[in-house]
Amino acid sequence: MEMLERHDTNGIVHLRLNAPERLNPLSDGMLAALQAQIEQLQNDRSARVVILSGAGKVFCAGHDLKEMQAGRQAEDQGRAYFQDLFTRCARVMSGLQRLPQPVIAQVHGIATAAGCQLVASCDMAIAAENTRFGVNGVNIGLFCSTPMVALSRNIGRKRAFELLTTGDFIHAPEAERLGLINRSVPMEDLESTTVALAQKVASKLGAAVSIGKEAFYEQLPMSLDEAYAYTGKVMVENMLWRDTDEGIKAFLEKRAPDWA
Repeated sequence: MEMLERHDTNGIVHLRLNAPERLNPLSDGMLAALQAQIEQLQNDRSARVVILSGAGKVFCAGHDLKEMQAGRQAEDQGRAYFQDLFTRCARVMSGLQRLPQPVIAQVHGIATAAGCQLVASCDMAIAAENTRFGVNGVNIGLFCSTPMVALSRNIGRKRAFELLTTGDFIHAPEAERLGLINRSVPMEDLESTTVALAQKVASKLGAAVSIGKEAFYEQLPMSLDEAYAYTGKVMVENMLWRDTDEGIKAFLEKRAPDWA
């Protein structure tokens, strides 16, 4: 059984974490499988959108605590292993944002600790209404410092800090209100809603979406003037494309664009 399943449908790549008996943890094997797919997708121009989901009862319960405890058996009490683990995890999280394709998390059950980080690292997220989210490592004496990076870039500081220091869980409707996810929907509508969003994005000019995704993340840390100067250059390049010219002509002529 593959730890990470993939199937492609009309430009939409479906990736499913597939270790349901262990609640789909971000184990060494799972991180390696995710990294391999990220590297493959970087140059896959047939892929327009990625949907990331979890098999079984939950989306992802975070790091594999049993593997982490086993790492303590090393002579350095696990220092080198832990440093490598969090480096590899950060590479996966940042890699999702560096993909040319938008990534949508399809979330159910729970998304906790690094699993919540995974949701926050995706470009968009749809969750079942009864899904619980938490950065709850503090409950076992491990502050979710790396999940904090993604979480604090999705929601307001004070609410993020409260979740990190209390270990409290929130349900999908509150996660939507805070901006961690795009929408919460009934469980029976989760897959269809996620696929509909993916199909809508996939119907756009893929190159424009890709250049836009890159620009979206690049401009965020810039000052206002820097951001406008940078994005202005991006739009100039975009305007010079043949397919953009065709898209504008088609709009003005009230017809569908003939994109190459």
